[in-house]
Amino acid sequence: MATEPLPLRKNAGPTPERIVPAQALAGTGQALVRFDDVVKRYGDHVVLDRLNFSVRRGEHVTLIGPSGSGKTTILRLLMTLEKVSDGVIWVDGEPLSHVRAPDGSLKPATERHLREARKKIGMVFQQFNLFPNMKVLRNITEAPVNVLGMDRDEAESRALELLDMVGLAGRADAHPSQLSGGQQQRVAIARALAMRPEILLLDEVTSALDPELVAGVLELLSDIARNTDITMLCVTHEMNFARDVSETVLMFDSGHVIESGPPEKIFSDPEHERTREFLAAVL
Repeated sequence: MATEPLPLRKNAGPTPERIVPAQALAGTGQALVRFDDVVKRYGDHVVLDRLNFSVRRGEHVTLIGPSGSGKTTILRLLMTLEKVSDGVIWVDGEPLSHVRAPDGSLKPATERHLREARKKIGMVFQQFNLFPNMKVLRNITEAPVNVLGMDRDEAESRALELLDMVGLAGRADAHPSQLSGGQQQRVAIARALAMRPEILLLDEVTSALDPELVAGVLELLSDIARNTDITMLCVTHEMNFARDVSETVLMFDSGHVIESGPPEKIFSDPEHERTREFLAAVL
């Protein structure tokens, strides 16, 4: 079976604001990701409070805001590493956090449902999370073979192509400990792409890197954003990267989206005082 290329981006030009209220898209099929009144709480602490937003297919959305505002929790809920306390998350018109009962009602998702849902979504973490006992090639092929059921030869061919794409051709037989932090993060990006995700989640992917390694990783992610149709949700404090790669920026505070819009509007003329205070502190 031939390996499939990354989906090429059909239109890399500027687009208008594409985040819209979830209710406005209900039943229209326009949203790839939709949060409907999503609540996440830990005990009495509410991290996300009736959160509503939608992301269209192929869109690049960056989540900004102070630490503790709920940004990473959104990614963890989408990756099914956490479960919603209330509300529903939809992916491609189907419930992610729930399953449909025979009577049409929604019930909390089973583990089997969550495992299937994860196949559409890839995530790159802050701390790389590579398997230290496995060589680079197997780090990338393990999930495609064992989760997607891909033929091992096909998975390895795909992995080698991805290693070349991320600038690590020739390092397939290295162990993670033999790589720099920036190289490990590139392997982690290749591993996420090897699953052919419809959605790529990026959680502060440069925060654990030495400053001189940050630019290379961000340039790689920018190339992926420009040249593929993968939908991207990114949490970052790298505001220049957010400005360059995003079509929409969401400003979070205390579990709410307090402002959203295209990067030129958010970074140059924010409307909310809290947004202005945050940007003044980080820019």
